[in-house]
Amino acid sequence: QVQLTESGGGLVQAGDSLRLSCAASGGAFDNWRSAWFRQAPGKGYEFLATISWSGRSTFYADAAKGRFTISRDNAKNAVYLQMNNLRPEDTAVYYCAAALGPMPASSRNRSNFNQYPYSGQGTQVTVSS
Repeated sequence: QVQLTESGGGLVQAGDSLRLSCAASGGAFDNWRSAWFRQAPGKGYEFLATISWSGRSTFYADAAKGRFTISRDNAKNAVYLQMNNLRPEDTAVYYCAAALGPMPASSRNRSNFNQYPYSGQGTQVTVSS
């Protein structure tokens, strides 16, 4: 059974950086695309970024452009989210998600949490001002 496990969250100050990791296990991960979402208290899932299996294609939400970078290491079955210049409004639980197949042509499908059958338990990121 496919499992995704996030790590790397924590309590940081505004302006700091964090690198989140997502480790995948329990399956063969050829041709899987991956994504990062977050959920702030009382809110729904917010799309941040997605990356194709090869890593050559990425797509970011406006909120993530310029500060967040998604990457992957297929040899390690891992996906990462580098977050720089963090702000208090970045405080949320961060989730990685995965789906089989190429990146959809539709940006709506790329950013829809329900299009990713697998997701982890999340890692808390808290940014103090």
